[in-house]
Amino acid sequence: MDFHLLLGNLTNPALMFFGLGVLAKVVKSDLQIPEPVSKFISLYLLFSIGFKGGQELSHGSFTAEMGYAIGFGLLIASVIPLYTFFILKRKLGVADAGAIASAYGSVSAVTFITASSFLESNQHTFGGHMVAVMALMESPAIVIGVLLMMRYDRENYAALSFRKLLAHAFTNGSVFLILGSLLVGFLADPRQAEGLRPFAVDLFKGFLAIFLLEMGMVTAQRMRSFTNHGWYLPAFGILIPAFNGCLVAVASGLVTPDPGTRFMFAILAAGASYIAVPAAMRMAAPKADPGLYIPMALGVTFPFNISLGMVLYWAVIQLS
Repeated sequence: MDFHLLLGNLTNPALMFFGLGVLAKVVKSDLQIPEPVSKFISLYLLFSIGFKGGQELSHGSFTAEMGYAIGFGLLIASVIPLYTFFILKRKLGVADAGAIASAYGSVSAVTFITASSFLESNQHTFGGHMVAVMALMESPAIVIGVLLMMRYDRENYAALSFRKLLAHAFTNGSVFLILGSLLVGFLADPRQAEGLRPFAVDLFKGFLAIFLLEMGMVTAQRMRSFTNHGWYLPAFGILIPAFNGCLVAVASGLVTPDPGTRFMFAILAAGASYIAVPAAMRMAAPKADPGLYIPMALGVTFPFNISLGMVLYWAVIQLS
């Protein structure tokens, strides 16, 4: 592992703002990010990454590599919840195992955004089509997780409407905004799209830093809610993402030779959703405890990925 790269990542201003948010709650500061501001920044980040990805796609035509990338992404999002569900079911109930498996099979848009900043700071790029891959990977894990719950707990899930679940998975706000922004960026006139650059690109890192400040505060608040399960869930929240990320970092070489694109595949496989999946689980799995799957994704896996994980996956790609 490149320790210079690790040190550079740990001193990244955006990551340090995450640590500052954690510290704010530890010392009981009254620092707060108003909810309307937080929602605006979330929308901005999704809009920005989608629009920039659409602009990248508009510069070329659809290729076989893009098709392979989409297929590979859907495969990842389908396989991860399958095997993680059975690992979790050994210790947890069906509802909690299904919800957590869905979260880890789905993706974290914020981790993806932070990873894009990591690549940029190290003078690397990735394929713009990866934004579309990310958006398409949100939903399969949700659907598979609920199918597993329906299969192993028919009594509680017999009345669940699969049609409504599927509709919600694909019209979830984060998925819709990413795909919509991607489409707008793809179709936009290049000269007029350039006028959006100061907003969509130049302000990106500043908004990301403020967002991660809030994520740090939220993480510190929710970390205590699953400590009664001992070491099992925190260990799962680190070891499973690390395994998924390293495995996909190597396997993605079969789809693309580009190291930046392979890195983003690894990040997508290693991430855990704390936006789309919790929204879907409120309807699909009301008996699943959000005090488990949200702190795991946000309080364990997210900090691991943006601090140590990204450097680990990049090192695996460089060695493979």
